[in-house]
Amino acid sequence: MKRLVMLIACCSLAGIAFSQSASTVVPATVKYFTNKEGAIRGYDAVAYFTEGKAVKGNQPFIYNWNGSDWLFSSQANLDLFKADPVKYAPQFGGYCAYGVSENHQSPTDPAAFTIVEEKLYLNYSSKVKELWMKNRDERIKQANIYWPQLNQSN
Repeated sequence: MKRLVMLIACCSLAGIAFSQSASTVVPATVKYFTNKEGAIRGYDAVAYFTEGKAVKGNQPFIYNWNGSDWLFSSQANLDLFKADPVKYAPQFGGYCAYGVSENHQSPTDPAAFTIVEEKLYLNYSSKVKELWMKNRDERIKQANIYWPQLNQSN
């Protein structure tokens, strides 16, 4: 227990916050993969959870959060995101979860996604997603180790 308290104290000083799941480390400020279409290529982060698929967002439903523009397919999804953005935003800044587990950042295909323990993970492609799924839990653990440093290098 004493080691856990020391670890949390050290991480707090380093600007790292722990999420509700003890296995996931979330940097205090995440820099999200953004292109001209917005965060996660303009796809609706909430729709992954509510519709179980990648849905393109629309310009009238836009929200700037954490330095990126997020698009949504409906006002209802925008409202859900505004209420709890960390719940819906993809892990590892929207970069490829497999790539982060290999200690590098890669863009993603919005259709290559997985939800694990109520967290959204994106991958570079469907083929890379297949590789990631073979040892997903171990890759998530490894990516959580690499992500704080990769996030700082953005």
